[in-house]
Amino acid sequence: MNRVGPWQWLRQQPEAVQYGRRALWGAIAGIGGFSVVRYGFEQHVMALYALFGALPLVLFSQIPGRGWHRSRILLAALPAGLVLVTAGTLLAAHSWSAAVGLFVVAFTVSYLGVGGPGVGGLATSFQLYYLLPCFPPYAPDTLGQRLGGLAFGILFTALVDRLLPPGPLPVTYRSLLSDAVVTVADYSDSMARVTAGAALGDEVARCKAAAGQALLTTRLSRVDATERPTSASLRDRALIDTRAALRHIASQLDRLAARPHGTDADAAMILDRSAASLRRAAHVLTDGRAGPPESELSAALTGFWEVRGRDLAATSPRNLRRDAVVHATGGATLLLAEGARLSCGAPLDERWRRPGGPFPYAVISGPARWWRRLRVHLTPHSVLLQNALRGAIALAGARLIVGALDLPHGFWALLTTLSLMRTSASDTRGALLPAFLGTAAGAAVATAVVMLVGDVPSFYIAVTPVVFLVGFAVGPLLGPAWTQAALTVTLVVIFAQVIPTDVRLPAVRLMDVVIGGSIGAVASMLAWPRGARGELRRCAADLLDRSADGCLAVTERLGQRTSGEEPLRPAVRAMQLAQAAYTQHRTEKAAPHTPSWPWELAMSPGHTTVSGGQLLLGRNTASGVSLPEAAVTELTALARRVAADLARTAETVRRQQARAGRGRPATGSGTSVIRPPARARAADEYAAGESAALRYGARHPSAHSGPELLLIADVEAWLTGIAHEAALVEQGFTEAETRTGTGTGTGTGTGTGASGPSK
Repeated sequence: MNRVGPWQWLRQQPEAVQYGRRALWGAIAGIGGFSVVRYGFEQHVMALYALFGALPLVLFSQIPGRGWHRSRILLAALPAGLVLVTAGTLLAAHSWSAAVGLFVVAFTVSYLGVGGPGVGGLATSFQLYYLLPCFPPYAPDTLGQRLGGLAFGILFTALVDRLLPPGPLPVTYRSLLSDAVVTVADYSDSMARVTAGAALGDEVARCKAAAGQALLTTRLSRVDATERPTSASLRDRALIDTRAALRHIASQLDRLAARPHGTDADAAMILDRSAASLRRAAHVLTDGRAGPPESELSAALTGFWEVRGRDLAATSPRNLRRDAVVHATGGATLLLAEGARLSCGAPLDERWRRPGGPFPYAVISGPARWWRRLRVHLTPHSVLLQNALRGAIALAGARLIVGALDLPHGFWALLTTLSLMRTSASDTRGALLPAFLGTAAGAAVATAVVMLVGDVPSFYIAVTPVVFLVGFAVGPLLGPAWTQAALTVTLVVIFAQVIPTDVRLPAVRLMDVVIGGSIGAVASMLAWPRGARGELRRCAADLLDRSADGCLAVTERLGQRTSGEEPLRPAVRAMQLAQAAYTQHRTEKAAPHTPSWPWELAMSPGHTTVSGGQLLLGRNTASGVSLPEAAVTELTALARRVAADLARTAETVRRQQARAGRGRPATGSGTSVIRPPARARAADEYAAGESAALRYGARHPSAHSGPELLLIADVEAWLTGIAHEAALVEQGFTEAETRTGTGTGTGTGTGTGASGPSK
């Protein structure tokens, strides 16, 4: 075997360049800025705040975007940092006032992170800007020096970031989404040719698999944190809706591919036009410049609606459903095209400007969008609110303990609490041992250096940038223990340049790390210890319940039996909470023997309920067509069956996950036994020929207008599609429970569904 040297090994690491740039950025902006102020201007306090103005931004922040966008975010941190340093300085007079202020600051900056990565990525830096001055000595007379040093550090950090080469950049979400749209366009094109009469069995299967894989790449949990479109901005909201529409299109194409529906030139034409529209939308996403609103597909759908209504008497229930699914595919494509335009900053097309439209955020102000986002997560069941409260309580408690014990350099204890506490107790425990070992090793090295060198400033001036560069360029590649060791040595050699050298300083650092880490561990065990794993099950089941309510509410609204509040609003809110829990869940490490529950599959009925329901409600508002009274009765009965299926699926999600969490195998009696294959059950219970709603429409073609009968078919197709996906969820969870009972299949979540494996 060929032996690989350290340099060759380093070059082989995919993240080596990224960590190297970050280390160089911190060495120039942090260590360099500290040295300029400390030795150029002989200002100790300013130098320390210049250092801590830079290092949190470099080491503890995730700054989204690139180029001037990053610079604007860094510059926007300056006024917030000045306010926080001022507050920390003034509240440091008493431990209780410092702790109360810390709770408010920690909670506020963390919770505001629900608005997007711009604020969320800087939350740790903002907390540290308050932490540093809120410890003794209480010295409000030095406030000017502190603010001056912080301003210099932040400005110098922004300047260095602009001057350094950008390094490897993550793939943008727009690019990932554009590639997925092209792949689904190929899928639609293949289904168009099949519907026109071509025999393309193998090609359709390949396109279906490719579309599922492409959709996997657009999940937020698989996207770099700085590129996730999670802010409340118009562009990010539009990207999320574009992805939701794409998933709905893929789901409809899966329904068409699942069984032969015969040939039809008009349906094939809609699928072909949908594929062309998808490719145009992909170009808009890639190019970043919005074109005119989609008109070609819109005109084709209008013509298809007319064609569908001409000869309803000779149309079989099966073909009624096929045409409804094809029409839903085209409608979702129009949604996607408009979402792509909005994501480029285009104004909302007039056709979508109606009450209850699918883009309500496009007609309100930016502050209103922010307030809506904050209000959605203002619930104990939001993992984002839980994280904000957990961190605020832990930091405030740590500040009280540090003040009561009168710990020297107590800031280090809170820094440890902040940096080691995770969103679950198990992840926090996993971070503690490497931190303790790394700090102990770093303290031992630092003690030896201080004892051997003594008070020789020139040595510490020379060694500080070397320690920082090597430690933070290589340490993250070797593991968290090495990073903690590098941080410990770096802090000791820096403080040796501010205060007289003390051989006890490394030991104090180790003691503070143990105390701070223990406080963080206790807080994680007491406050929502299971993290997203505990909340995701409830959120997914609640989404299924709200979807069940949405099926009935939309059906009744289409029959004009209800009015008032938007019928899908509870389902949309539940979907947002479930998505946040799932995204966090993917960042947490799975405990040993954790079953692989298909969480994304569990949320698919909710996505179909919302996407399809919005299309139907929009068409109802635009055309004024309502369901006939007799059809409402049939469809309401169908909606109740689908709602019952969703409620049963929600209970399956709750029960089986809870049973596995207690370590029980997948055996037993009653409702927990393995049911017949869900796909077969869905096909038997909701076959087009057996659908009472479609039979009613086929038997009474002359009793109602064409638009009314077509609306019956479209609502029926929407409801049975939801039922089909609910059956897939039950099958996925049953299979996961079976694997758990046989001791196989642990991990972060697998399964298959309409859009590919759910991982």
